[in-house]
Amino acid sequence: MKKILIVLATGAALAAVNLPPAAADAQGGARPTTFGCSAPAVPAPAGAKVESVTAVQRPGGTIDGTGVVGGTVSGVPAFCEVTVTLTHPGVNDHAKVRTWLPVSGWNGRLQALGGSAYAVGDNGVGMGTAVKNGYAATTTDGGLGDAVDVSWSLNAKGEVDAELLKNLASRSQHEASIVGKQVIAAHFGRPAAYAYFNGCSTGGREGYMEAQRYPDDFDGILANAPGINWPEFEVATLWPQVVMNNEKTYPSACEFKAFTDAATAACDPLDGAKDGLVNDASRCEFDPRKLIGTKVVCDGKELTITAADAAVVRKIWDGPRTASGRKLWSGVPVVADLTGLAGTTTDANSGQLKGAPFPVPQLWVTNFLKKQPAFDVTTITYDRFTRLFEQSRAEYDGIIGTNDADLSAFRNSGGKLLSWHGQADQFIPTQGTVDYRRQVERTMGGSKRVDDFYRLFLVPGAGHCGLNKGAGTVDDLAALTSWVERGKAPQTLSADLLTADGRSVNRNLCRYPEVSRYQGYGDQAAASSFRCVLPSRG
Repeated sequence: MKKILIVLATGAALAAVNLPPAAADAQGGARPTTFGCSAPAVPAPAGAKVESVTAVQRPGGTIDGTGVVGGTVSGVPAFCEVTVTLTHPGVNDHAKVRTWLPVSGWNGRLQALGGSAYAVGDNGVGMGTAVKNGYAATTTDGGLGDAVDVSWSLNAKGEVDAELLKNLASRSQHEASIVGKQVIAAHFGRPAAYAYFNGCSTGGREGYMEAQRYPDDFDGILANAPGINWPEFEVATLWPQVVMNNEKTYPSACEFKAFTDAATAACDPLDGAKDGLVNDASRCEFDPRKLIGTKVVCDGKELTITAADAAVVRKIWDGPRTASGRKLWSGVPVVADLTGLAGTTTDANSGQLKGAPFPVPQLWVTNFLKKQPAFDVTTITYDRFTRLFEQSRAEYDGIIGTNDADLSAFRNSGGKLLSWHGQADQFIPTQGTVDYRRQVERTMGGSKRVDDFYRLFLVPGAGHCGLNKGAGTVDDLAALTSWVERGKAPQTLSADLLTADGRSVNRNLCRYPEVSRYQGYGDQAAASSFRCVLPSRG
């Protein structure tokens, strides 16, 4: 397997590991070397053509993330930026692959970074963090746009541009791995010792796609809150808006919060500790009808939660179903922020609340399913929703489904796949990742065999990509590095989490299917007071 490294942009320090000479020299500082910045000759990946190669010396410092995702990272050292622009004959695309090469102190590794929503690659913050930590970093824009830019989706005939969708789905990240390795070898005069992929959300999906279709690209893949089963979950995440529109009931943000808070309070003690965290959200069976008649104050106005409000929340938590009751997909986790997908806004004319769809599923339906950017999603009935769900699966599973459960090629190549997913993810239902893991187990001979190369950790209280967006931290990079380079598989992941009331507590995230349980004594803010058990053991 060709050695490349991928890490999360958490800035966590690497654990001490035994590295090949290329990495050991750079990390140990025994032979610090400063390289020039010039455009190398880069062979084109199969099926592509190199349009241009440029090299620019960058001073580092503070890097602001571009686009709607934003963010910033400071203290980035100087680096050489090599940009390779690829095109595919007949496609007329121009995919830029950027590789940032530390001027000094390279740790001998490559970090490839994934994207978010409809953006194929990183917006600069992850790249800067990687260079700051000594990595050579690679990302690609796939020839597309920002996270909610789908202006490329339809061609002049009003048809979905299948080739550009292929760039988003799989091709561009694979080509970035090839180009990044070539640039590194040419620049430093030696290849990267290890190759890793780092991604969350769309980046997480890209990591799983790499493991499924390009098993030799990376030694380690860190793929969190992954958007696998994209054609299903994207339609499914429009369900909260469909429910509100069809029921003609739009709870306010503070009413939604009352339901979430009540569910959290009711299910918090299930792990033996009332600490503001629900450690196994899948077991939380709080009935929203218990809040009917409850008074809540919203913007200084007292409101009474109605049976209609509770019915809407119950349908959203349950998830989309057909008219006959067949379940299509999982709903929003009961402890997650409902306003993520069930957002509302005030109508300028009536002064009443109306739905405000999250743009990612809305754009999937308007542009990729209806192929009408102006299509009004508020007109979607329950029956039409079912048809759209089935259409999405039929048209796009083979392109961007990322649901191939046979990871034997990745396992045989020596690759390691590490994932965590927040149990309060407000945008990508956590259960979708759990269901995929179960499918892999059924396909590949059970949990123990799968654990040899693929481990999943569920994070109590964490929202979408929460642990790398400031809502807590996790030392996943050290865990993955130790697993890949020393063969030490992570039994738990040490994490600092935020409780419902904003307190910071330390926990050892449990390896699926185990969950955390309080031992009955000790500081509830300390990981040592909890142990990992199978759900059947209480």
